[in-house]
Amino acid sequence: MPVFSFEALAANGQTQTGVLEADSARAARTQLRTQALVPIRVEPVAAAPAQGGGTRWGQRRALNTAALTLWTRQLAGLVAAGLPLERALANLADEAERPQERALVSVLRAEVNGGSPFARALAQHGDIFPPMYVAVVGAGEQSGQLGTVLERLADDLEAQQALRAKLLGAALYPAIVSLVAVVIVLFLLTYVVPQVANVFASSKRALPTLTVVMLAISSAVRQWGWVALIALFITAIGVRIAWARDSFRLKVDAAWLRLPILGRLSRSYNAARFGSTLALLAQAGVPILRALQTAAETLSNRALRADALDALVLVREGAPLAVALAQKKRFPPLLAMFARLGEQTGQLPTMLQRAASQLGSEVQRRAMQLATLLEPLLIVAMGALVMLIVLAVLMPIIQLNQLVR
Repeated sequence: MPVFSFEALAANGQTQTGVLEADSARAARTQLRTQALVPIRVEPVAAAPAQGGGTRWGQRRALNTAALTLWTRQLAGLVAAGLPLERALANLADEAERPQERALVSVLRAEVNGGSPFARALAQHGDIFPPMYVAVVGAGEQSGQLGTVLERLADDLEAQQALRAKLLGAALYPAIVSLVAVVIVLFLLTYVVPQVANVFASSKRALPTLTVVMLAISSAVRQWGWVALIALFITAIGVRIAWARDSFRLKVDAAWLRLPILGRLSRSYNAARFGSTLALLAQAGVPILRALQTAAETLSNRALRADALDALVLVREGAPLAVALAQKKRFPPLLAMFARLGEQTGQLPTMLQRAASQLGSEVQRRAMQLATLLEPLLIVAMGALVMLIVLAVLMPIIQLNQLVR
């Protein structure tokens, strides 16, 4: 049944907004009048764009990553408690705080009421629900264990969100320190150092070498700074255009994996995400080939995604999963080792989840070590730069004082 968003005037003069289901806009207005509301605006709620369409510029997503995790947990609790899916969606629609979320859940509820499987309804909103999410829900529907599968899915989403939050927290402080250092250095070079040049411009005495160097750097920054910014802007546009090409992204991602420290972090992070997704799908009953295809699509690194798809081809040809992963050297050996143990013991999902947990813990540990090391190094580097600039300013003053004495 179609879903309509409305704006109506209540008897007390207040304006009410919301969504409702009706066969047509006329029927929606009739429903509003039966509720003692005067309809002002009744418009159909358009379905979200399919996967690949993305979200239009300036348009907020109905559910971001954090909201999707919370929404999944709430839905899992309602379904696990024995509430029918249609009523669970109705309750979530009533409790939704934002109109976009309320409209999305109402559309999902209408599609489920119309006889569409829940997974198919989710797949029509691919910009919000990724393929992994849809595949897990579809497996839960087919097995009759939707509540249990949703609980596992919520656990996996929360674990991924926690890992991303810790990585972001580890990188946030060094980024702030670097930004503050750049701003301070630019301020000193473009404002303070030129003041020194003006003071000693009439002096016939030779300035200290450090001061001369700083004056030259300051002059270059003031004269060519705008040119550098324009060049940087043009370079960013060129990189963005090239980034849209798969071949360019594949080369960049492959080069990124070869970096000494960041490359290892990226490999471990992507492998943890791949293993966790594959374990979740396999545990939900998704066939291994489809699970591999879906797990590969969750990888942000194109080089590792290509390796995962190559492993899928090997598995389709009859190779064990552990052998297929072991042949792809960019995946950490730990993942292939736990996959082999899982295939030998018949506990592949459990072993893959353990591998993902260990890789995730390794990523957190190495990221925190790197952040702990970078913080003092950045502070020392910023202090050294500021000290050099201050010395370049003070040295001519010190020389002048000595001459006066």
